[in-house]
Amino acid sequence: MDWTLPTDVQNEAIPLILGGGDVLMAAETGSGKTGAFSPHWLMSFFDRDAGMAVTPDGLRCQSRDPKSWQGVRCTKAVTGKGKYYYEALVSDEGLCRVGWATPTASLDLGTCKSGFGYGGTGKKSNCKQFDEYGESFGLKDVIGCYLNLDNMEIHFSKNGVDLGKAFTLRSEFKNSVFHPSLVLKNAEMSFNFGATSFKHPPKAGYIALCEASKDCVVSSGVKGSGEKPKIQNNAPQAVIIEPSRELAEQTLKQITLFRKHVENPVVRDLLVVGGIPVKDQIASLSAGVDIVCGTPGRLEDLINTGQLSLQACKFFVLDEADGLLKQGHERLINNIYSAIPKITSDGKRLQMVVCSATLHSFEVKRMAERLMHFPTWVDLKGEDAVPETVHHVVVTIDPRVDTSWTTLRRHVQTDGVHMKDGVRPGNNTPGGGANNRGNPYSCVCLHGDRKPNERKANLQKFKEVGVKFLICTDVAARGIDVGGLPFIINVTLPDEKSNYVHRIGRVGRAEKMGLAISLAAAVPEKYLADIEEHLGVTIQQVDKEMKVPVDEFDGKVTYGEKRAHAGM
Repeated sequence: MDWTLPTDVQNEAIPLILGGGDVLMAAETGSGKTGAFSPHWLMSFFDRDAGMAVTPDGLRCQSRDPKSWQGVRCTKAVTGKGKYYYEALVSDEGLCRVGWATPTASLDLGTCKSGFGYGGTGKKSNCKQFDEYGESFGLKDVIGCYLNLDNMEIHFSKNGVDLGKAFTLRSEFKNSVFHPSLVLKNAEMSFNFGATSFKHPPKAGYIALCEASKDCVVSSGVKGSGEKPKIQNNAPQAVIIEPSRELAEQTLKQITLFRKHVENPVVRDLLVVGGIPVKDQIASLSAGVDIVCGTPGRLEDLINTGQLSLQACKFFVLDEADGLLKQGHERLINNIYSAIPKITSDGKRLQMVVCSATLHSFEVKRMAERLMHFPTWVDLKGEDAVPETVHHVVVTIDPRVDTSWTTLRRHVQTDGVHMKDGVRPGNNTPGGGANNRGNPYSCVCLHGDRKPNERKANLQKFKEVGVKFLICTDVAARGIDVGGLPFIINVTLPDEKSNYVHRIGRVGRAEKMGLAISLAAAVPEKYLADIEEHLGVTIQQVDKEMKVPVDEFDGKVTYGEKRAHAGM
């Protein structure tokens, strides 16, 4: 890699990402006695079905299986005597059944004699007998679960309203232990065993489970086997979405550099973009993959056809998020997010990371509020601003004042017929293009009309200084990294003012100086005024000689190289 120390944004963001939280990054181109022991009351990571996921704190359970019921029990149980209470909140819509069960009961709560459940359809269940009870419940409803070992009774409440006795426990359960239990089908529930204040505190002598006497508490006998849940080969643990093929390739290249330093386990990555035979990508997915980096179109195709599974995804990354949204991919992002389990089978919460040089758009903020879980903003640039390493100027073009164009050498001889002129879109000019290395104006182009392989080859040739100029559209405006690029010329100003920052951000990267020149008409320029208002600056104008004044504090400036400060 070309660097050994983290940049400012890496220094801020990496610890946050390793901490497991959701992160948004914007840079230049988180008593009493009850709380002391309440964590021991949590839903078990081991006494559960394979499709049931439990958060690391043990207080939220989720199943994304739309066909099968998935069950789980608590790590602790009560027995002997006393009156106990806990709450369960429906935190995501689906089918739920909650209640009490003995250690020998089926995880499918209410389908055997030792499990007693109350379901969202308004039925109580035991021994596969489902009887009308209370009323139905759903999203945001809080279910109170009561166990009276003194009178051998179980009853429930909904949002604080007592629904009456549900079960009278038979004498055979007199000395049994009872675990809080749950079974779900494509749903999620959160639990409170008393570590925090209840939404609807119990009355009539009922106490929180975490306040139960030690003499009445029994720990679960189910322990972990040490085996990890089996993951499908086509189920990556990280999905990265990029707005363009070039960015996806660039990101994968960095992943490849990093994974060279990770030997055990070996990290398997895959580029998923158009222009590559889909059968090759399907074969790679079937062989096993950990990280998938791709563009929206091909990702959507593979997900919709079942070739790419999201069931093991732990990391969801959106690069150039504002660009993805402006391209119209909000629906796709929402669909992928909805399909990813928010808690994986090993108890880890989905982590979402959003990156861009311009995070302060309304669309990005709205998406973050909707999809991300209390995200941390890492913002080293604030509102859009031009980096200190970029000098940007405007050259006014006025053909009425600058008439030099009239004296240009007319070297193209023509018979006035033009029958053989190659002027169709996509045609190459007679200048030799990428193959004319001796030409001081040798160039290649980069835009959506070109085939993927040609785009890749052209960009690589420019990076390797095989040609002098890269003529491109805004497809190259975001994130494309060309080391030491000294100059950029905006032949036209961008329609979208935030794209100005992205465009000129191709220079001045990695602390190297860069110059951005924008050509603007002499008539009042709406786009120029919008950009200046957006940045809160007046962009310096220079004449046709393009001599850029340098501030004495800049020291000696050589574009494409790091700044040499004066006096050093």
